[in-house]
Amino acid sequence: MTKNQSLSQIYLDSNATTPVLPAAAKAAFDAMKETFGNPSSSHITGLRAKNLMEQTRKSAMHFLGVGTGKLVFTSGATEGIQTAILSSLVAAKKNIKPDESYTLLYGATEHKAVPNSLHHWNELLEINAEIKAIPVNHRGELDLDFIEKEIDNALMICTMAVNNETGVYQDLSKLEQAIRSTGNDVFWMVDCVQALGKRKLDLQATTIDYAPFSGHKLYAPKGIGLVYIRENAPFTPFIAGGGQESGLRSGTENLPGMAALKVIFDTLNGDAEDRFADHTQLTLYRNQLLTALKQAFPDVVLNHPLDNTVPTTLNFAVPHFASKEIMDLFDAANIRVSSGSACSSKVTRSFVLDAMGLPSWQSESAIRMSFGPLMTQEKCDAACARIKMAAKALGESCLTVKPAVNQKLVNGLLELKSGNSCCWLYTDADSKTAVIIDPLPELISRIVNIVNCQKLKIAAVLDTHGHADHQSSRPELESQLKMVTKTDQLGWPKHFDTVYVGENAYPTIRIGNKALLRVKTPGHTDDSVSYLLTEEIDVVKPHFKYAFCGDTILMGSLGRTNFCTSSSEQMYHSLHKLNELLASTTLICASHDYHNEFTTTLITECYRNTLLSNVLSTQSSINEFCEQKSVLDSNLNDQTGCEIQCGAYVEIDESLPIVEYDKNELSILLEKDHDAKLVDIREPHEYMLQHGIKAEENVPMTRLVEFIAQHLSDKDKHYILVCRSGTRSLVVAQALARLGFTNIGHVQGGYALNS
Repeated sequence: MTKNQSLSQIYLDSNATTPVLPAAAKAAFDAMKETFGNPSSSHITGLRAKNLMEQTRKSAMHFLGVGTGKLVFTSGATEGIQTAILSSLVAAKKNIKPDESYTLLYGATEHKAVPNSLHHWNELLEINAEIKAIPVNHRGELDLDFIEKEIDNALMICTMAVNNETGVYQDLSKLEQAIRSTGNDVFWMVDCVQALGKRKLDLQATTIDYAPFSGHKLYAPKGIGLVYIRENAPFTPFIAGGGQESGLRSGTENLPGMAALKVIFDTLNGDAEDRFADHTQLTLYRNQLLTALKQAFPDVVLNHPLDNTVPTTLNFAVPHFASKEIMDLFDAANIRVSSGSACSSKVTRSFVLDAMGLPSWQSESAIRMSFGPLMTQEKCDAACARIKMAAKALGESCLTVKPAVNQKLVNGLLELKSGNSCCWLYTDADSKTAVIIDPLPELISRIVNIVNCQKLKIAAVLDTHGHADHQSSRPELESQLKMVTKTDQLGWPKHFDTVYVGENAYPTIRIGNKALLRVKTPGHTDDSVSYLLTEEIDVVKPHFKYAFCGDTILMGSLGRTNFCTSSSEQMYHSLHKLNELLASTTLICASHDYHNEFTTTLITECYRNTLLSNVLSTQSSINEFCEQKSVLDSNLNDQTGCEIQCGAYVEIDESLPIVEYDKNELSILLEKDHDAKLVDIREPHEYMLQHGIKAEENVPMTRLVEFIAQHLSDKDKHYILVCRSGTRSLVVAQALARLGFTNIGHVQGGYALNS
């Protein structure tokens, strides 16, 4: 292992959580060490603890303008939301009339804690009200007309002061007018979590009934929060027990958290040594970050307007890059951002941006960059420089419009994916000739950048068949690459060579000193073909390194044959033809990869696919195959997300057991086993930016199939894979193990836990 110069962390994810202010951390520690008494105890130690708690409450009440209302300490915003909703619905239930219908209203862009809690308590209390989302416009602003129409039948309305994903704030004055327009007394909760320290709040001047806050969003520890309750608003304790907080919230008080929270409110009130940046200065920081983003990514798109957004949040998308790609890029550069809400990290798109009516690509590519009022000019300058550095790495990987001048030519096979769909780019470095197979609309810009950056000569842009799940992007790609070669409907050139395999002649195009043969393999569709790549042109039976079979053979499946242009009978014959041509080590590169398996071989597929095995061993007649294939196709789920499923799985393999290493185990292993190799499987631009421990070799997932082809003869070599978090390395390890690599491990937790 070698060391790269370590990059200091640039933290730009403050809407998720913030570091604890040093003075707040000290106050918490002092409370644990000195003022550690139980506030309910009547001795001096307890009285001092009680005084600290009340001083914290007093400081918070002053800043928030509570007036005659109450502030109750909680564990955080989620508990505050539960308290507000439970209190409102318990009170509302007493006045429900059995012959009338009721609603519960919430903003369509609310944090998921709100609608989920409404559904939970609505069901548990058997209120059975209809729960409705209040629409927002493209600016993220709530539809006031909708509220005015629906408010009469509402038992409760939940809105938020500032959105956690976009930073969009609501005009609480106009919102209040709409809610109270009919003079009703509907219960109103406002989630104020993201507003604290960013928007002026004077709660006593409003008719807001409940407002939750969370300390860890503004430099206090996790586990401490507050909920505001307006005077005379109904209240039902969410936590019953010893009667702490005047019976409003039981449980021994979190005094260290309160001590830290006091420092935060003292700072907000101007009564502490630390100072938070004001709105003007925060706006300047945001503008500088936005300028850096525009310089780094000239076509960056903001997902929200700036005039109704707090200055500490930027939500943006970079065309042609998924949010995970930008996340991984920034993380490699030690910049911390998030893709939308940190509480929805497993979701691939933003429901907030969907509600605002933004295009799907922006929702799927959204990145949230957020900072707090402790931002300084020095930190902002460092962040701007790091953003530009990260973008430069993309250019040096030929992924942006301004690539590096002397980029090293990528030789061999490159796999590009969009969702479950695969596109393949094969390049011969000696001749700088390449072929593109099954291009995808979402990848046109990326392919063009790679081709132009590396100054490739494109022999052909090919489809393996007419795709049912997308229009071919081949004509557009050929246009952007300024190709004028006459082709058939799948892109095969009108003028081509011919290569004989045995007695059969196959149309062929040359890629440097290699040959790509076209083989008709109808079945999935009547125009399906396979392209076989070989480096052995002048032999009777060449060895094919790769077989681009489209959707004829998929990992764990066979292509569906229930389209109007499909034929199970033709697929039967096509499978036999491929079996005659392909070697045991020929890697099959499909048009779809539903389970991140990357590639396969006929032997691997026959081992787990009884239907295919029986066909190739002639144990199944053509009629039996057609019958079994019909049953298999009947199990198709026609939609996988937004994609048509092109093959039903015969069997999904259980995850294979992979040896996992932590940092210490890895160090011991590499000292003992000098043949073991640590391989970074992230993309080149991530590897280039890597801080901390650096692997000996970079084999990105886009180049994994080429790596497999090069190492089929030494499958017992010891490889330990590493990535950012351990997720990708585990996927790759399982894929290699499935293909017979016997000595594969990965670093659990990746660089995140082991640098």
